[in-house]
Amino acid sequence: MDWAPKLLDMLWAIVLFGAVVAVILGLAALYEKRGGRRVGWWFVAPSLVLVSIGLVYPALRTLWTSFNDASGKKFVGIDNYTAVFTNSDELVVLRNTVLWTLVTPFVATAIGLVYAVLVDKAKGEAVAKAVIFLPMAISLVGASIIWKFMYSYKDPAGGSEKNPTHQIGFLNQVLVWLHLDPVNFLLNSPQNTFWLIVVMIWIQAGFAMTILSASIKAIPDEIVEAARLDGVGAFEMFRFVTLPSIRPAVVVVLTTIAISCLKVFDIVRTMTGGNFNTNVIANEFYSQTFSQDNRGLGAALAVILFILVVPIIVYNVRQLRASEAR
Repeated sequence: MDWAPKLLDMLWAIVLFGAVVAVILGLAALYEKRGGRRVGWWFVAPSLVLVSIGLVYPALRTLWTSFNDASGKKFVGIDNYTAVFTNSDELVVLRNTVLWTLVTPFVATAIGLVYAVLVDKAKGEAVAKAVIFLPMAISLVGASIIWKFMYSYKDPAGGSEKNPTHQIGFLNQVLVWLHLDPVNFLLNSPQNTFWLIVVMIWIQAGFAMTILSASIKAIPDEIVEAARLDGVGAFEMFRFVTLPSIRPAVVVVLTTIAISCLKVFDIVRTMTGGNFNTNVIANEFYSQTFSQDNRGLGAALAVILFILVVPIIVYNVRQLRASEAR
């Protein structure tokens, strides 16, 4: 039968896994009397090996490739990095990535925070939260297709005689109903980049709302009651009680969304393919590496993306440690 070899392979994999675990446990037992640190190393060693093979080695290989030519074999120094920061097309890529990273986290977090505060302990809170959280259940590709239809544009000159102004895209049809000219949202630069950013905000606002709402509910009731007894108004309550109490959560949400924006790929690839000056680093890395077969420039873009992500992660970790130390 066709399934017999697959079943046999699965059994062999289970046996091999059990053998590896047995060896690790056996060696750990032998060194148990010599100190807990050595025992710990036996358990950590497999993870270190896998991380080295799956993360450290590819990272070092990518770094080396970024100093080579398109074939990845001839050393060219920093030529690829120079091209990224001097070529006009690559500068547009960097500009767009910066816009994504600066606009999306703050707008999405602000929307999620305001929404979390407004619906907190309100009637129908669960339903209200579910509505804004639903986009999180959609893949980025699915969300991109939905919004591509929302932005869809048809030249009015090409309409039918019965209905020359009919538009397929919902937003353009609304403009037509308001007796305004339809707009090609995805063609005109640089506005088209902001229309793409709207898709990410639509998705990430639900994430921000969920995390911040949980943080708001974790604020001790004693603090809230004390503030109300002191005659604190709604705005002062938000500014001096709610916001300082949930600051660590706000930092986590901002940094998480910022990292997602730095490596955004699906939305740009699905909606514009990086055309019309909407390209970003992740999509340009994919295009250079797999479409144009320029491994050197693609690797350089990957390294730059990694360098941009690291400071955000470091800041996030420091903020979490500072909040735990308080």
